[in-house]
This record gives sequence, structure tokens and C-alpha cells, in this order.
Amino acid sequence: MAGAVMAAGVPSLPARAQPTARVPAGYPSDYIEVIARAQREGSVTVYGSTDLEIAQPLIDAFEARYPGIRVRYQDLNTIELNDRFLAESASLGTNRPARDADVADVLWSTAMDLQIKLVNDGYAQRYESPERDGLPGWAVWRDEAFGTTFEPAVIVYNRKHFAGTHIPSSRSGLARLLQDRAPQWRGKIVTYDVERSGVGYLLAQQDARMGSEFWYLAQALGRARVQLSASTADMIERIASGELVLGYNLLGSYALSLMERGAGIAVIAPRDYTLVMSRVAFIARQAPRPHAARLWLDFLLSRDGQVLLSQTASQLYTIRTDTDSTHTANALAERLGYALRPISVGPGLLAAQDALRKKAFIARWREAMRG
Repeated sequence: MAGAVMAAGVPSLPARAQPTARVPAGYPSDYIEVIARAQREGSVTVYGSTDLEIAQPLIDAFEARYPGIRVRYQDLNTIELNDRFLAESASLGTNRPARDADVADVLWSTAMDLQIKLVNDGYAQRYESPERDGLPGWAVWRDEAFGTTFEPAVIVYNRKHFAGTHIPSSRSGLARLLQDRAPQWRGKIVTYDVERSGVGYLLAQQDARMGSEFWYLAQALGRARVQLSASTADMIERIASGELVLGYNLLGSYALSLMERGAGIAVIAPRDYTLVMSRVAFIARQAPRPHAARLWLDFLLSRDGQVLLSQTASQLYTIRTDTDSTHTANALAERLGYALRPISVGPGLLAAQDALRKKAFIARWREAMRG
């Protein structure tokens, strides 16, 4: 839930009383010094757009592995996360914050373009993670920004409403279906509000880059009086309940996990292409607890951390392929087909945050929503 604050674990012990944590297998031997310094720091503050419920097992396992380091997790939506970080960075100026400062050490967000803009603008610190070699090349930029998950943007629909109805397999097919069913389905379709949802804007921008079919579909959504939301879970739960018929461009991990638990929904991975986004993490350049931040980032990227993400309620698909989990990028490709298009973590995302381009895109989007 956005705005939730969580400080997990017990109060940190004095530095010399800390139990000795082991260096993970395959890490350099001097990593023990990173651990020791992190334990002296005593905590790490993470600003995340991942729901606390999903992050909790990761937090618990991290604190068990590194005794005495508390995780202070701020559960924020993507826009709030970005704005809060910029505001606190402005208030710090060039000053180095105190170790107990209530500011972010790590940012972890689904809004890939907002994260990359922050990195490009100098808000991240470079870190050569020991886990770097376990990640695909497209998921790391300048050893500053790191992709952590593999999540498709899909069409989610309620099976009951589609009984006897042709299932669209592409964006143009969906647009035609919306036109044919406009009277029955008006007001019962949903997608992200691109003005309130960072990930919604990212996906819509990427769609527009792929070709003109997106705007054809956007107009069809507008004529269908599409509902707009910033919450993935809320949209998918309303589709599962039958209140809504269909959702476009929703992050599919939550839908896939609900399907496995028997919900009456199904997922379409468009055959023209299926965008795949990744939650991007970076260490803040002015992080007051940089060593604890490195431990958190490494754990998030590690096999153990990735398996924990795959076992959460949302069963996030992992970016690594060398785990025993059934929720890996390779497994997802086999399940949904091979039209998956990962959005690279890197400078290609900066265009979406150009002020003039964004203003023009929002204006065109608003026009399309008027039908």
C-alpha cells in the first residue's frame, strides 16, 4: 500500500556485538569488510514501488542473513517515489547526510524511465556488484542501474465475459473487438492512467514507439469509455470479480499467479509484440548508508533473492535464468511465446522523459481518451 513505512527487525546491536555474517559463495574475500561496515551503519532505507507484502519475505531473509541491519522500507507509488527523492536530494544540496538521516539509500521502482533519468542526471553511484555476471546484458546500465525482474505487459480478461467470443491475439484485433462490443462493454475496460502511473506512461510510450497501431487502439479504448487506474492489483482484482471485462497493458505477474490459484481470468500476450519491463534499482549517490545499500542490492540480484521474489504472492518472474524457480524469464517465454520484447535498462528510455515530448504525448493521449 502506497505510503506504508516499515522498519523490520530488532534494534541494531552495538557494532562489536554483531554476529559474524558469512561472505556469500563466489564473492571476493574483502566483501567481509563491506558487511562489517554495513553492520556499523545499522540499517538501510529502501524506497520501493513494490508492495510491502511482496517485499516482506525479501526483507526478512536479508535481516536474517545480515544480523543487526534493519530494513526501513517505504512503499510508494512510482510518481511519489520519484518526487520524494528529488525533494530530499534538493534539500541536501552538496551536504553529505548523517548516518541516521531519514533519506533513501536505494531506489527500486517499476517506472524504468524515471529511474534511468535519475541515474542519467547523476543521482546514482556506480557499483560493480558481484552478481553482475548473473544478469542479462540489457538489464544493467553503467553499473549504476540494475533490472531485477522480468514482467510482461499483457491483456487480462474475465473468461465469463468472453464465453463464445473470439479472443483477440493482437492490438489491432483488440481494437476491432472493442468497436464491435462498444455498447455492452462501455465503461468496463481498464488500463493504466498514464498521468498518474509511472509504469503506465512507460508502457504507453514504448507502445507508441513500436508503431501507429497503438494510437488506433487508444482511440478504441477512448470510445469504450475506458476506466483509468494507477493500481495493477486493483485492476486485475476487479477483472477477476467480473466487475470489469478486460484490462490492457497490465503487468502480468499478478494475473498469472491469480490464474494459478483458480481465478476466472486469462492472459493474452499480444502476438505482434509483448513488452517486458523490469523493476530498476540503484544506490543513491548521497546514500548515508552506502555499504548496507550494497548488501541489499546484491541480495536482491542474487539467486536467493530472486527465488524469494518468485515465491511471493505475485510470483514475480526473475531476471536470472540460473535459478531452480519455475518463474524465470525462460519459463515465461515458453509459456507466452517468443514475441517478448524486453525494455532495455539504459539511455533509450530517456526520450520518454523529455519535457516537450511528454507534454505532446499526454495531449495526444487525452485526445484519444475522449474517443
